[in-house]
Amino acid sequence: MAALREVEFSIDRVRGARLAGVSLERVQRPQELSALDVARVGSALARGDVPMEFELHLNALNPADNRVSARLLQMDWTLLLENRETISGRIDREFVFEPGVPADVPLFIQLDLADFFQKNAADLIDLALAVAGAGGAPKQIALRAIPTVQTSLGPVRYPRPITIVSVEAGRQP
Repeated sequence: MAALREVEFSIDRVRGARLAGVSLERVQRPQELSALDVARVGSALARGDVPMEFELHLNALNPADNRVSARLLQMDWTLLLENRETISGRIDREFVFEPGVPADVPLFIQLDLADFFQKNAADLIDLALAVAGAGGAPKQIALRAIPTVQTSLGPVRYPRPITIVSVEAGRQP
C-alpha cells in the first residue's frame, strides 16, 4: 500500500469531449461554437438532458527512487465538478506502476450535466469547455478514489477514499 501512496496522479489530458453531441475537440472559446452547436446545447438544456462524454487520461508516476512497483488491481472513483459529486465508476483492470515510468490510466466518463448543474446554456458550455481542457473560466475538477492494491498478503482495499486528482481546469478569462 505504501508504494501506491507514493504514486503521483494528475490529469494528463481529455480526449473525445462531446456535449449534447457537439464535439469540443477543436473549440477553444464558447464563441467558436457554430449557431447550430449552440442551438443543440440549448435544446438539450430545454429538455433537461445535457449529455457529456469524454475520456479522462490520468498520468500515474511512481517515483524513480521508489524501489517497489505499485500494482493497482481496481479502483472505485467519483468525479467531482465544482466540488459537487457527479458520477461514480470502477476501473476493473490491473495497472503496474514501475518506478520512474509514467503510466496512462484512462477513464471513459459519461454524465448528464443537467442532473448536477441547473444553469443556462452558456454556463454549461463554459463548464464543458473547462472540463475538456479547451478553455472557459477555471473550474475545480477532482477525482476521489478507493484503490485496491496487491500486497504480499493479498488484495487490500483502502479503508477510505483518497483524492488522486484535484486541478483547476480551463483558462483564466
